[in-house]
Amino acid sequence: MQPKPPSTRLRAVPVIFAAALFLTSAWATDHETVLYNFGTNGNDGGGGTSLIRDAAGNLYGTTSNGGIYPCGIFGCGTVFELSPVAGGGWTEAVLHNFGDGTDGAQPNGLMMDAAGNFYGVTGSGGLYGGGIAYELSPSQGGGWTESVLYNFSRGGGYGNGSYSLIKDAAGNLYGTMFYGGTYGEGMVFQLSPNEGGEWTETVLHSFGNGSDAAYPEAGVIMDTAGNLYGTTYGGGVNRIGAVFELSPRQGGGWTETILHSFNGSDGSGPWASLIMDAAGNLYGTTEQGGAYCPPFGCGTVFEMSLDAGDDWTETVLYSFDNLPDAELPVSSLIRDGAGNLYGTTSEGGENDDGTVFEVSPRQGGWKESVLHSFGNVNDGSVVFGSVVMDRAGDLYGTTLNGGAYYSGLAFELTPSSIRPGLSVPH
Repeated sequence: MQPKPPSTRLRAVPVIFAAALFLTSAWATDHETVLYNFGTNGNDGGGGTSLIRDAAGNLYGTTSNGGIYPCGIFGCGTVFELSPVAGGGWTEAVLHNFGDGTDGAQPNGLMMDAAGNFYGVTGSGGLYGGGIAYELSPSQGGGWTESVLYNFSRGGGYGNGSYSLIKDAAGNLYGTMFYGGTYGEGMVFQLSPNEGGEWTETVLHSFGNGSDAAYPEAGVIMDTAGNLYGTTYGGGVNRIGAVFELSPRQGGGWTETILHSFNGSDGSGPWASLIMDAAGNLYGTTEQGGAYCPPFGCGTVFEMSLDAGDDWTETVLYSFDNLPDAELPVSSLIRDGAGNLYGTTSEGGENDDGTVFEVSPRQGGWKESVLHSFGNVNDGSVVFGSVVMDRAGDLYGTTLNGGAYYSGLAFELTPSSIRPGLSVPH
């Protein structure tokens, strides 16, 4: 538990964070619908990451491989759109193929601004091989135009399928690098637009100094006061991960505060971005650690809350257990209006091929339910991306593997009486 510097402490509600939808949970059972199988044709993408959804119900995302340009044997990846078809079904359109010339390759998650432009990072490619930051904008007359905003020299887009940039009201973009910085253990950066279309990178913080956080796998979120929050896979007092805050200083520069260092029993190795509720509490997952599955642990769901003395306290809401429970979450959570949290795991479930789960507040504690276990016939497997929820309470996401062509799929989960979910209270 670390004190917050008094000069910057504001209980601000978030302006950039994973969606908190105003719904009451109805999940007791689920029904999965496969919306699209990646790999349907030779130029299609493969290995889906997190989805985002527009007001018309279209889904957008990236694939980490596939497309028309080769990167080894798997392809360099795509940006795609999934659109519902009148009368039923979905159609897929590839908006951009990565890998042409000095373009990026292996994209992570997307962010959409109010004008309908997409922003993202790639894990490799670009002029220096360290990935790029890019913008994808709709073109007059149809199609999409990609603009390379910045070429990273090392580690630019390294992260999981949830990783995406965020954008502030002034148009600046914020993200993380797994490597790089002064100590080589990662950094938080800002990209600022200049007149003439150029972008300038500013390193806000270099990780890895002493017991500092290190190696951020996920992006950052921002509150209304402009403070940034995130997690790192390593570093901290115990070198197994930390939660940090970066606050802008008067006169320039940023101050880092370690809000929590994980100790193993409360989690270790967080991969995912945080989310924030209206009261300023933070929620996240750790890939490993927790009360079960020795020696490394199956992962946790945790909350960071601020007390009246401006100290942050971590509470483990749920420790994942051995099969058939969910295991090893690597994606960000979403939260509905009733306070229920939803996420995915890369392993676990009835077939050990990954899950979608819910963690719900109950009197005296929290309860976890596995909403869907992947790995049935022609089902997907291994989930690295987050889910997104519509106003009806349906969940949408993608899998990295599995499906009809073994290249992953996009799915919808609908509350129904089709199949009972597995409830695993602790």
